[in-house]
Amino acid sequence: MASETLRQSFLQPMGPVAEEQFTHLLRVVGISMIVIVPVLIGVPLILWRYRYSRPRGDYAPEWEFAKKLEFAMWGVPALVVIILSSWLWYSTEKLDPYKRLGSEPLQVQVIGLDWKWLFIYPQEGIATVGELAVPVGRPVELTLTTDTVMQSLLIAPLTGQIYAMPGMATKLNFSATRTGRAEGENTQYNGNGFGRQKFLVRALAPADYAAWVARSQSGLTLDEKSYNKLRRQTVLIDARGDLGLDKRAEPIFMSLGERDIFRQVVAKYHPSDAGSAVGRWGGTGLPQGATTGAGE
Repeated sequence: MASETLRQSFLQPMGPVAEEQFTHLLRVVGISMIVIVPVLIGVPLILWRYRYSRPRGDYAPEWEFAKKLEFAMWGVPALVVIILSSWLWYSTEKLDPYKRLGSEPLQVQVIGLDWKWLFIYPQEGIATVGELAVPVGRPVELTLTTDTVMQSLLIAPLTGQIYAMPGMATKLNFSATRTGRAEGENTQYNGNGFGRQKFLVRALAPADYAAWVARSQSGLTLDEKSYNKLRRQTVLIDARGDLGLDKRAEPIFMSLGERDIFRQVVAKYHPSDAGSAVGRWGGTGLPQGATTGAGE
């Protein structure tokens, strides 16, 4: 079944953003063939026709300029570059990550940690680590930051990548048009656990999404104490152990202890605006368990 296939590339699009990226790739390949195909055909043909053993054509040592040939050699590539530049401009404007794809998008706050992603659903009152679920047909707006080094989130079958930095918030808008599973990852190297900082994205029918939210309600609470454990430099399986769960490579589901955790994590990097949040939520230093050079 399609829903059981883990999609990892924009060549397997699950939403309008990835579909536009795939279409853009096809356009680029198609127009590039105007330049590439004649070269691939012409070079072997010229080598064969004018080979040394059977020379053909007139010897013209004073020949310097052929108007038609020069226009073809320079005009066609210049036209191709103009067309490609126009398409790139169009796609860049259309796929602006800050542009909402509809009204009332699902709001999800994302905090990058070493070496995992924390997803907060403020309206639903839940948080997850290692899994992001979205309803099909509804726009989604991610608001991202990081509580460690700079990271970059990518969900290739759904949307492009966006950077996240401590003390800053960036936006990423997308939507899913079909159910299925996709892989999300961090594409910015950030230490020993970088290769395992991946997460599962579930695109669910609205009824299944509502059921997923209900199942995600957990006796485990995301508060400052549990957040400090998540902030340690650990991969998902070890983070589960820190929280008293079975050490398995499975997502963590939590209920929100506070509604403005994301705002406080961002604010602690701005002492003039943060107030009492400066010394909270693990502070602004390296996470516990840090090793020399691990975040380089």
